[in-house]
Amino acid sequence: MVVGDFPIETDTIVVGSGPGGYVAAIRAAQLGQKVTIVEKETLGGVCLNVGCIPSKALITAGHRFHQAQHSDDMGIVAENVKVQFDKVQEWKAGVVKKLTGGVEGLLKGNKVEIVRGEAYLTDANTLRVMDDNSAQTYKFNNLILATGSRPIEIPSFKFSKRVLDSTGALSLTDIPEKLIVIGGGYIGTELGTAYANLGSKVTILEGADDILSGFEKQMTTIVKKGLKKKGVDVITKAMAKGVEENDNGVVVKYEVKGEEQSLEADYVLVTVGRRPNTDDIGLEEVGIEMTDRGVIKIDKQCRTNVSNIYAIGDIVDGPPLAHKASYEGKIAAEAISGEPAEIDYLGIPAVCFTDPELATVGYSEAEAKEEGIEVVAAKFPFAANGRALALNSSEGFLKLVTRKEDGLVIGAQIVGAGASDMIAELGLAIESGMTAEDIAMTIHAHPTLGEISMEAAEVAIGSPIHIVK
Repeated sequence: MVVGDFPIETDTIVVGSGPGGYVAAIRAAQLGQKVTIVEKETLGGVCLNVGCIPSKALITAGHRFHQAQHSDDMGIVAENVKVQFDKVQEWKAGVVKKLTGGVEGLLKGNKVEIVRGEAYLTDANTLRVMDDNSAQTYKFNNLILATGSRPIEIPSFKFSKRVLDSTGALSLTDIPEKLIVIGGGYIGTELGTAYANLGSKVTILEGADDILSGFEKQMTTIVKKGLKKKGVDVITKAMAKGVEENDNGVVVKYEVKGEEQSLEADYVLVTVGRRPNTDDIGLEEVGIEMTDRGVIKIDKQCRTNVSNIYAIGDIVDGPPLAHKASYEGKIAAEAISGEPAEIDYLGIPAVCFTDPELATVGYSEAEAKEEGIEVVAAKFPFAANGRALALNSSEGFLKLVTRKEDGLVIGAQIVGAGASDMIAELGLAIESGMTAEDIAMTIHAHPTLGEISMEAAEVAIGSPIHIVK
């Protein structure tokens, strides 16, 4: 310990201020704990600064530009529509600034102490926070680790000026004429769609049999049709081999069916997954157990094998979703306060902001059958919904998965306009133990996309109105 480094004592320390960390800190403070939150970079973490929020802003800009160019069938003809990309980036940065500033205000409003620097555990009740100039020791009763994740870097595709991770792709100063995306998961497909809408020629290289592997093929087929209309090439079973970089662009080499091929582009975006930030924080100093996948083991209350240390978000098992991290943050904070809160992931939705959007919650039809649950899978098309037609967005469907014996809602999948907002009602139905009849009997405003949930529920109970049984 350096001279003058007298330990500061607090009830709970949260390491990381992303959507898991800052939510955990606020909830812990609301429950009467004295809370300190440690952040080495920017409040809001990856999600607010270089992830969920800026990517959705860019996606929105892409939609606006694409719609301005392709609304002739509605009688709207726009000529010489241009993108001032510097202003798009300026607007995007403004959105981020409002939200990160809001997080700081919320933390201060709840009397959470904000500390800047890198945290390192020295024992089960002590950590040190270091910046470029100093180090300070903190003593705590409980600790919540919320350190998030970072993009995986492929050895043959080292990140550089033209080999980009998602952060780099969101920070470009010009719209690429050509963009190659390695990895057809949700990040690659979302950003690929955004740049295709902004005018880039996009190629997606995916090593697996299909893109968007977390969603049903019936859903992704519709997205792929949309990508094709935008001129996006999707090449599956393609193994990226290497990249040659020059001042003007890149040449990416890849292999399909044993045959090596190459593509030229301005940039290549690598989105092959994320790695948990569990290194260099002192986990080994206190003996925190990890899984074979390199994430921290936790129990139903997000507690590690060290009883006063909790872990949430991307550093524990499960999908790297911001809302999952926030949910776990609340559970951990409440568990520390002695409340009987436990995690239950069935009602956690997954959303992909493609065009059209994808959303799923609970069981898919296949997952339910694998668990021996007899189900009814009831589909209703967007093409039979007045609001979808009036939006000129009639592609897609909603599928409701209910238990055959009693109609209990156990899952839902949506592909279509507004899917990201519509899924919340169905998540609530699962959490509340509602049946298809409960949804069918709920009066939905007309004309809205929300009616599609009601119509699918009517299909499930055998009495549909707006499609022939």
